[in-house]
Amino acid sequence: MHDQVAPDRSTTILAGRVVVITGASRGLGAGMARTFGEHGLKLGLCARHEPVPSIPTTVDVVTAAVDVGDAVAMQGFASRVAERLGPIDLWINNAGVLGPIGPLRDLDPIEVASNLRINLLGVVHGSQVFIRHRHEVGPGGVLVNISSGAASHGYAGWSAYAAAKAGVERLTEVIRLEEDASGLRAYAVSPGVIDTDMQAQVRASTPEQFPEVERFQRLHREGRLRPPAHVAEFLLRLAFDPTHADDRVALRVPD
Repeated sequence: MHDQVAPDRSTTILAGRVVVITGASRGLGAGMARTFGEHGLKLGLCARHEPVPSIPTTVDVVTAAVDVGDAVAMQGFASRVAERLGPIDLWINNAGVLGPIGPLRDLDPIEVASNLRINLLGVVHGSQVFIRHRHEVGPGGVLVNISSGAASHGYAGWSAYAAAKAGVERLTEVIRLEEDASGLRAYAVSPGVIDTDMQAQVRASTPEQFPEVERFQRLHREGRLRPPAHVAEFLLRLAFDPTHADDRVALRVPD
């Protein structure tokens, strides 16, 4: 059972908060949206295809189909969310893709470029939009860029994904340095092995594409994949409970 924001504090801590999640149509993004909705937060949700969130009907939500690689589109979405829901408190750059999978020598350069456009440039755009927004509305705000263990440990077959996630962590470190005086907190959070469609894609890889596929298949067989709600609750505590604020930039969601 995952930890939750303490019931006696959650109403005060979370009341009126506005959260944006990119890549919210499925997987971790959809799971976080569901948990946040259960806590009554106001939500801005976007993905390549407009999300259809599974959240209470009483939740205030703005949804849109947005290409995170398009800076103008990201700015337009943020403006819509702020206009409808108010100042954005937490922005989660979650949108991402795993493929192409396989030795770099065999990969299509166009697919590699698409991966980097979504996984790295999309995070650049989302971060930039949120930072500018917070400078307009006042100090504070929390930026979470979803990272991966692949940011600090290379996996054969994941060249584009690992390169992008390593870039996300360095980007987040720079943002923390640049925005420290503004009160904005920036984190690169590795969620661990989550029970999502992306993990199903990992398990479907061949050993030739991804030599460590058996380890991920074993984790699934042994029931050791984390539910998205576990990550969502961790991020709520990190962002909104002062007792869980962290001075580190790169974090991993604990078991």
